Amino acid sequence: MATVQSILLLGGTGRTGRRVLERLLARGVRVRAVVRSAGKLPAGAAHAPGLTTVEADLLSLSREQFAEHLRECDAVVSCLGHVISLRGVFGPPRDLVTQAVRRMCDAAVMLRPERPVRFVVMSSVSVHQPGNRDTRRGRREKALLWVLRALVPPAMDNQRAADFLRTGIGPAHPHVQWAVVRPDTLLEGDVSEYAVHPELVTSLFAPGRSTMANVAHFMCELVTSPAAWEAWQGKFPVVVDQHVPKEG
Repeated sequence: MATVQSILLLGGTGRTGRRVLERLLARGVRVRAVVRSAGKLPAGAAHAPGLTTVEADLLSLSREQFAEHLRECDAVVSCLGHVISLRGVFGPPRDLVTQAVRRMCDAAVMLRPERPVRFVVMSSVSVHQPGNRDTRRGRREKALLWVLRALVPPAMDNQRAADFLRTGIGPAHPHVQWAVVRPDTLLEGDVSEYAVHPELVTSLFAPGRSTMANVAHFMCELVTSPAAWEAWQGKFPVVVDQHVPKEG
């Protein structure tokens, strides 16, 4: 597998997206970031020589414009999400992540690259895998998720985006490969020891901890490490911090 040289980043001004941007640039990767406001980029990265900034409303871009931004990029990292506010959760667009995922995949299919574009999507542990693979999820939790998806648009949006990749793209598409990264409770903090699991290790009633720095580190690993990509492409990895007990 060839080494990634250039990445298209969506959501690069968000709390986790900013960390992804800074880490990719620190690794010497060229980044094309589509942002609504360039003024919200991290100060230390905004004028980096490896960064190309595209100021645009993402969902206003046509399929052809998506394709132009994707052209010559080896991978896409999406840290898109809904702002945690009344308007951000319940206001439009309620299907931001789903629309962006669909349009990006359509653009990749239109370009027909020789090697599949690697697409890493940040999601949530509220998203379930097919085939009841998340064995820790019992009846009460499934019932709670049903209510959340019915009442809270971002929960349904994340699930539909993941479902599209699983069924609309599938595990063996000639032009798109994907991984859906599922962090637990997103918190502030520096990069520390963390573990990546193929299925859930906590429940919504007893959530774990995933610092944004660790989630960003893992997402960058996926698009820059061939071994990491081979291990997790087409899967729903769960990122959880490792708690190291203090001595004494």
